[in-house]
Amino acid sequence: MEPIESRGRTGTLGLTLLLSALILAGCAAPRQPAQRAPVVDRSPVSATTAAATPLPPGAENAGKPGYYTVRPGDTLIRIGLETGQNWRDIQAWNGLVNPNVIEVGQVLRVVPPEPVVAAAPPPMQGTAAQPVPSSSAQGRPLTEPSTSAAASPAPAPATTQVPVSEEIRFVWPASGPVIDGFDEARNKGVGIGGRAGDPVLAAADGRVVYAGAGLRGYGNLIILKHNNTYLTAYAHNQALLVREDQTVRQGQKIAEMGSSDTDRVKLHFEVRRQGKPVDPLNHLPRR
Repeated sequence: MEPIESRGRTGTLGLTLLLSALILAGCAAPRQPAQRAPVVDRSPVSATTAAATPLPPGAENAGKPGYYTVRPGDTLIRIGLETGQNWRDIQAWNGLVNPNVIEVGQVLRVVPPEPVVAAAPPPMQGTAAQPVPSSSAQGRPLTEPSTSAAASPAPAPATTQVPVSEEIRFVWPASGPVIDGFDEARNKGVGIGGRAGDPVLAAADGRVVYAGAGLRGYGNLIILKHNNTYLTAYAHNQALLVREDQTVRQGQKIAEMGSSDTDRVKLHFEVRRQGKPVDPLNHLPRR
């Protein structure tokens, strides 16, 4: 019978050998690749893959002379007043089917489009050159073609200076006292006091380009276009006596004074020079 101590050594030795074998086996086994977290691309979406946001109509003309960018709260009537144009003309120049449908950022033409000049057709091949008329036939000395072409002046660009013929002598549109002064930022005209029903007169000859209550803050409003430079506006009336496209004469009664869309009876009177509000007192005769 084997001594107990001998069996203990043998068991310990066997356990040690077994552990060594397991360690060696683990070292010899191929290592598994470490698990890596999936890569998430958080870079901005490129312009080619993102859905393109459509630009407002006419955006390519933004900032160009003769164009207007629609702002919040704008209507064609207000744009016409701000630019000195008839809102119906603006509708036609921009091909707007519904004048009530415009969007913020849309760019509208607010000057008449340039007339299209047809180019002269090229000469037909094989056509004989026409003889140059003699000086006696023309009644003036001949000029070399090259010199004549070089001396021909280019058409002059349209000037923005207001012609003298565009200036107007206005008359007072109402007989009451001035109760509100002009302030370009807060009050774009003057307030003239009076009683309900007092006559409102056309300050100069012109054509009615708007008559209605579609412009918030103005109540029953009439806008007259006098020429390519001047508009006048008559607001807060209780009754309108003219219609759009009607021609009126200076001093003609066009409305009755009232308090529509304001807190008291008065006439709000504006003078617009190329769409910009100017102080009417500088254009009315002194009292």
